[in-house]
Amino acid sequence: MIYRLFIPAFLIAMLGGCFSTPAIEVKDICSLLDEEVSWYKSIKASSKKYKVPMHVQLAIIYQESHFASDAKPPRGKLFGVLPWFRPSSAYGFAQVKDETWDWYKLKTGNNSADRDDFDDAADFVGWYINKSYERSGISKSDTFNQYLAYHEGHGGFNKKSYSSKGWLIKVAKNVESNAKQYKNQLNQCKSRLDSNSVWSFLN
Repeated sequence: MIYRLFIPAFLIAMLGGCFSTPAIEVKDICSLLDEEVSWYKSIKASSKKYKVPMHVQLAIIYQESHFASDAKPPRGKLFGVLPWFRPSSAYGFAQVKDETWDWYKLKTGNNSADRDDFDDAADFVGWYINKSYERSGISKSDTFNQYLAYHEGHGGFNKKSYSSKGWLIKVAKNVESNAKQYKNQLNQCKSRLDSNSVWSFLN
């Protein structure tokens, strides 16, 4: 009887990611936002609301989920083989943990927000970057340190918990590099994306 109960649970764990949204490889942010017009409208609205550069927000979202709506941290391995628990409750476009998402909803009043909704995720990232500016004095255009604070939390960042994590420093540099690339690309296509948003609204 034990085995009958265990096998379905095991299969569910194995199949848990089979129906997830596929990650997107992004080399040209203009092409993605040209296709996903609503995403551009959301990231632009968040940028205006929190005075945060779009390219910083987009680089962080890309690093966290590769724009997969239901992204989750990979499962650990039991005995190095069997799928096991995930290391955290992080979920969605912005890979936000349960407690952090609850904090965001409490402070913003956005009680119906969902982590797998891009509009809500974009608003969260802008809000969090603004909090990093307020709590840790990080410039909103400083992608490198903004990502470190995003990953470590404001308390961890202020204590420099990242200083002993060489792998995290490397990731933050990569996020910074992507942000610079996105900034250059957006400078070339912003008028086209704005035009797309206007026509989308009218239609």
